[in-house]
Amino acid sequence: MIDQKKFVLIVEDEEDILALLHFNLIKAGYNAECAADGEDALKRIAARTPDLILLDLMLPGIDGLEICRRLRNDEKTREVPIIMLTARSEEEDVVRGLELGADDYVTKPFSFKVLLARIQSVLRRRSELRQPTDSEELIRGNLRIHSGRSSVQVDGESIDLTFTEFRVLEALAGRPGWVFTRYQIVNAVRGEDYAVTDRAVDVQIAGLRKKLGSCSHYIETVRGIGYRFREDL
Repeated sequence: MIDQKKFVLIVEDEEDILALLHFNLIKAGYNAECAADGEDALKRIAARTPDLILLDLMLPGIDGLEICRRLRNDEKTREVPIIMLTARSEEEDVVRGLELGADDYVTKPFSFKVLLARIQSVLRRRSELRQPTDSEELIRGNLRIHSGRSSVQVDGESIDLTFTEFRVLEALAGRPGWVFTRYQIVNAVRGEDYAVTDRAVDVQIAGLRKKLGSCSHYIETVRGIGYRFREDL
């Protein structure tokens, strides 16, 4: 059981799965609510911001990817953790979900124990990132990264990064000159039990470089291996 009840919104159109998730989350000590379609989900989120959202991709009307896009474009819900649930496991679905800012991605069928571990992991990482501290600041050239505040500045201007983009940048900048394989990047950001493709990592790096603007060249590609953060700044 958890010490303080977290509010989890389950967005799923398959009644059996919805009921099973709701029952098990309540049993695990969470405060869980259900939505069977995208419109209902958005109404519930507007009424009360969840601590985490379990979001199916295949929904009637407004699908999961569109819901994720809207939430990430809204300042009120930008930081709400999202774990996507889907029966589809194609690479493009994984990549698209990560591009839109999903925190994790679980394909059906899945073990509830595994899903629960993912939920706890995502909530823990978010909590750690929100811990206030004034000492955890990295300054690399014209780039400032504050771990405690989850903030990044380029040439003195703040930029908005997704949770995953911030963690990738934090990992690379924390060890300038060190070459990270794609697997090591995934491990640093999401944990070693998280399966994701090389393409998905490349998408995160491409999006990160675009947002870094004049500092985009700080992240270098090491052909055939992965990426590193420049140390000669």
